[in-house]
Amino acid sequence: MRLKLYRASGMAEAMSAIRAELGADALILATRRVGSGVEVTAALPDEEDHPPPAPPPPPDPERLASLAFHNVPAAVADQLRHGKLSDALGQALPFAPLPLSQGARPLLFAGPAGAGKTLTVARLAARLVIGGVSPSVVTADGRRAGATEQLAAFTRLLGLNLLVANHPATLARAMAHRQAGAPMLIDAPGADPFDPAQRDEVAALAATADASVVLVLPAGLDPAEAADLASAFSAAGATMLVATRLDVTRRLGAVLAAAHAGGLALAEAGIGPGAADGLVPMTPGLLAERLLAAPPQIQPDRLP
Repeated sequence: MRLKLYRASGMAEAMSAIRAELGADALILATRRVGSGVEVTAALPDEEDHPPPAPPPPPDPERLASLAFHNVPAAVADQLRHGKLSDALGQALPFAPLPLSQGARPLLFAGPAGAGKTLTVARLAARLVIGGVSPSVVTADGRRAGATEQLAAFTRLLGLNLLVANHPATLARAMAHRQAGAPMLIDAPGADPFDPAQRDEVAALAATADASVVLVLPAGLDPAEAADLASAFSAAGATMLVATRLDVTRRLGAVLAAAHAGGLALAEAGIGPGAADGLVPMTPGLLAERLLAAPPQIQPDRLP
């Protein structure tokens, strides 16, 4: 540590001299009045007094191997190299439960054709009914053959009425049948978000219902493709993500890529075929467990 004594007519003059010689990092150790001025003792710490922080420990090779196996995008993987994986995921990506409480905004489930939107709506409706809440369920999918009948079969089993609204105008009329404060689940038609007309259709349905848009994507997509889809649906208003088919997907990089690229909060995970128990909240702990699980070993067919 470098020490120096300064004498000046006043503190302002002394401080000016200290800053000019020792810089802004100088420490004032003592001051006293002497005669018609002041005497100031200042010090400048040596570099060894403030050693640089220790570098983080090297990443766990098994962690790196898992992230590589799942094809996690590099921008996300860099944030997951150190520390407890669930904590790192919680910092790198947004997570949030679906707002299903009384008085919450309607939820409109959008996504490409075949992503699992209808089954997701049925599963959430079953969860609410089991919990003692009767949601309003709406199908806006007049494009896919049998879509209305499929969801109607689920709602009949749950004792719910299915509202059919294939156009923003009919959706506006369906809103009038919503039970006061009850959660509302809207199954949107499968959409190509790269087609402006179809993207605008999703946005129009959401605007009519004043709904939060939830993107439904299967987990097994190519990560770059999932990122592009998420970004495009985000432009249509999507803010949350439900990842389906985790039970039949070995690599989950697409889930992380979609959430990262679209700025979407991870909300739910499809983990099985059951309507009542095949969907669970997505949490950093659940995702970390899935990422670190040893991939199943596929045995080659044996020749007779």
